[in-house]
Amino acid sequence: MRNRRRYIRFLVLSAILLTIGIWVFRIINEKVPYLDQATRNLVDELADTTIFTIFRWLTELGSGTFLTPFTIIMALVLWYAFRDWLPGLVFGLGTLTSHGLNVLIKQLVERERPSIFVAANAEGFSFPSGHAMISMVCYGLLAYFVAQKFTSPKVVLSVQTGLALLIFLIGISRYIINVHYLTDVIAGFIFGFIYLTGLIFLYRWLQTLRGKTSA
Repeated sequence: MRNRRRYIRFLVLSAILLTIGIWVFRIINEKVPYLDQATRNLVDELADTTIFTIFRWLTELGSGTFLTPFTIIMALVLWYAFRDWLPGLVFGLGTLTSHGLNVLIKQLVERERPSIFVAANAEGFSFPSGHAMISMVCYGLLAYFVAQKFTSPKVVLSVQTGLALLIFLIGISRYIINVHYLTDVIAGFIFGFIYLTGLIFLYRWLQTLRGKTSA
C-alpha cells in the first residue's frame, strides 16, 4: 500500500512538473500559456471593483515590507516557544532563501508582467509569483511549527486551515490585481510547496541527527 501511494505521488508530481515545463517552454518562446489566455477577461472585469480593493490590501501580507519583520519576529518567537534555536533558524533562513530561489527562477525565465504596480511590489520579472511562493514557505513553516505546540486536533486543523487559506488568498491576489498571470501564481504555489516540503524534511533530519549525536 505504501509503495502504491509513493508511486501515485510520483506520477502526480511528474505530471505537475511536466505541465510547468510546458508553460516555461511557451513563455520562453514568447507564447502565452492557454490557461492565461482563458483567464485574462476575469481580471479586466474585476478592475476598479470592491473585490480588487480587498485583494489589493491582502497582497500586502505577502510583501517584503511585511514579511521581513514578521519573519524575524516569528523566528525569535519560535526559538523561545521551543526553547531551541533550530525551529527559528529553519523558519527564518527557509523564508529568506525561498526569496533568493524565486529571484533565480525569475531571472532564468524572464517573463514580463501583465502590468507594473510599484506600490504593490510588482516590478521585475513575473514567473513564478514571489508572493505565492514565499508565502507558501513562510506561512507553511509557521503552520508546521505551531501545530507541534498544540495537542488538540481541532486547534491544529484550525491553524493549518486558516494559514492555508491565507496563503491561497495572498497568491491569488497577485492575479486579481493584474500583476501576475494565473500560471505565475500556480507555479509559485507549487515551487513553494516543494521547497517547504524539503525544509521540513531537513528540519526532521537535523533533529534526528542531533538525537543520535546526544545519545
